[in-house]
Amino acid sequence: MSGLPVVVVGAGPQGLAAAAHLTERGIASVVVERGSSAGAAVAEWGHVRLFSAWPELMDAAARRLLEASGWAAPDRGYPTGAEWVRDYLAPLADALGERVRYGTTVTGIARRGRDKVVDGGRRSQPFVVHTQDRHGRDGRILARAVIDASGTWNQPNPAGADGFPAVGEAAASGRISYRIPDDVSSCAGRHVAVVGAGHSATHAVLRLSELARRDPSMRITWLLRRGSTTNLFGGGERDELAERAVLGSRARKVIEAGVVEVVTGFRVAEFRREGAGLVIVSEAGREIAGVDRVVALTGFRPDLGILRELRIDVDPSLDAVAGIAAEIDPNIHSCGSVSATGARQLRHPEDGFFIVGAKSYGRAPTFLALTGFEQVRSVVAHLAGDHEGAQRTELVLPDTGVCGGASAFDSPQGGCCAPALIPLGSRPVTAG
Repeated sequence: MSGLPVVVVGAGPQGLAAAAHLTERGIASVVVERGSSAGAAVAEWGHVRLFSAWPELMDAAARRLLEASGWAAPDRGYPTGAEWVRDYLAPLADALGERVRYGTTVTGIARRGRDKVVDGGRRSQPFVVHTQDRHGRDGRILARAVIDASGTWNQPNPAGADGFPAVGEAAASGRISYRIPDDVSSCAGRHVAVVGAGHSATHAVLRLSELARRDPSMRITWLLRRGSTTNLFGGGERDELAERAVLGSRARKVIEAGVVEVVTGFRVAEFRREGAGLVIVSEAGREIAGVDRVVALTGFRPDLGILRELRIDVDPSLDAVAGIAAEIDPNIHSCGSVSATGARQLRHPEDGFFIVGAKSYGRAPTFLALTGFEQVRSVVAHLAGDHEGAQRTELVLPDTGVCGGASAFDSPQGGCCAPALIPLGSRPVTAG
């Protein structure tokens, strides 16, 4: 199989970085991307400003490849998604040239002539990456190894708290968005409910609150599944990513100013039409009435369907790579940051196959680009036979400053140890 390329699925930040490392080591690669350009998923949230600075958003091998062509790296500031694509991802894809194939959707990955059941001769057979182009034509690419960097962007979680769409969620889909809003002008004078507690939900609340400050007739309700606001605002001054800390402090201010109403312990069970609006019903029977729009930002999940004929090892709770699950599980990991992960932690029973990037985290939150760059550096070193390089850790991730895991899901006091921040107010705000 030495004459076959390594196939990389996805031309996002980690996929392109993987191709840069492979190129630097003289290993042939093919990057397949379902979109029409590099960073297609990032472009869809191009209006959002990242809380990582430019130096934390560029892979080392990618920089070396680009700088050889005269490209100058942005050295300061916090780009938007669109700027990240324009000033880094698109030039990187151009530098990789014909290695990147656009408009190519991966429909499945397997071993040649072997389904998941067959043991005999499995390791001696190349991978087969099944594809479909934009015209619906099927194809196959043989590969010596596969790096799945396809991300989770196309698989948003539903608003329903049990992991399935809530009753009436599909019927109300015209009023529900699963993306951070860009132009919020149509929300003027409306009642908007935001579901979720992560950074995306915080971004959405802040964007909507800018309009609400100018329009007193607008109402924003922030629905949290947790019983507490303790960790809603992040780690404050303990967060080693300054802009991530600012995000939380801004959210605290708009809530304390009364621009946003926070409802805790609210797990969505049903969307019901009532007059011109929606009623959102919780599992406990509480109701939020008169809702015009819903922004559901409850995280993402990986598409594991394309891997069904491979022998992979994923965590049953997170759908994350099993080797890193205990480190990133929000039920048990709570205090501070997580360790960098490499080829050893990302390995599967299917030798030569790796999941990297946001998809490696499954449903776990708080994936950083830095994590993905270290993953692909280690994985490519492993594929190149540089086992010392694969084992070496070249990254220390910034601390979140947050303490408190999902084990305290129902507790108004928060997490496993002393709260990182004093909860908003003397007790959680709840719906009547």
